[in-house]
Amino acid sequence: MKKVVASNQKGGVGKSAIICQYAHYLNSLGLRVLVIDLDHQKNTTKALITGGAVTVANVSAFDMLTKEDQTISNPEGFTLVQATPELTAIEKNGTLHNSFATNYQKFLKSVDSLFDVCLIDTNPNPDIRQVASLIVSDYVLSPIQLNQEAIDGIGGLLKQIQAINQKLNPNLKLIGILPNIVEPTPFQKDNLKAIVQHFSKYLIKNSDGSYAFVKKTTAIAEAQAQGIPTNKLGKTSGFTAWAELKTVFESINKFMEI
Repeated sequence: MKKVVASNQKGGVGKSAIICQYAHYLNSLGLRVLVIDLDHQKNTTKALITGGAVTVANVSAFDMLTKEDQTISNPEGFTLVQATPELTAIEKNGTLHNSFATNYQKFLKSVDSLFDVCLIDTNPNPDIRQVASLIVSDYVLSPIQLNQEAIDGIGGLLKQIQAINQKLNPNLKLIGILPNIVEPTPFQKDNLKAIVQHFSKYLIKNSDGSYAFVKKTTAIAEAQAQGIPTNKLGKTSGFTAWAELKTVFESINKFMEI
């Protein structure tokens, strides 16, 4: 089972939408997909449950971290370990952080043969949920928005990944930075150029040599509200968005050798 965490130190970058649409894409390929939502805002949980395509696991994300020897007794081809409000209390239990990480690792080991890919959505704050997810994952994907604050934060994000790499998880690989919710404004075009100029080696390359990014579209927002992939919206904008997302997801799959 390949484990992928979507991680960023800022909220509002559309991380949950990327996770959900990518999960739908992987499921459409016939892969067994596990999604773990560690963000107490529950955007991923709400979207996937609304769509009805997932089976909600008998274990919640809070249980997974706080209880020993948890596993999934009802695995299906598309399964969700849902977020619950109790996750907000996780960071306050500092003395238990090591046990949280241990429980997390044991849980993933217990379901390793049940799924092909595990997608992990984390909260934006660099707390134990995010750090533990980086420790247990094979790959990290980092969606960002094209504003100056996000660009300024890229260095910190890369340092965090490097530190985890050196001290706690030498197997962690950065799939890349993924500009998301991209608009065709002069400001965003300039920021995209700046990212390409300074961080090109950390961007995801498509098969045609272009750098991967995801446009801001109403189709993605509508699909998330309904909990479905954009190509199920039944409109041209949905099919167009899906074709663009598919190009990005194919590049991610190629990196992970899926």
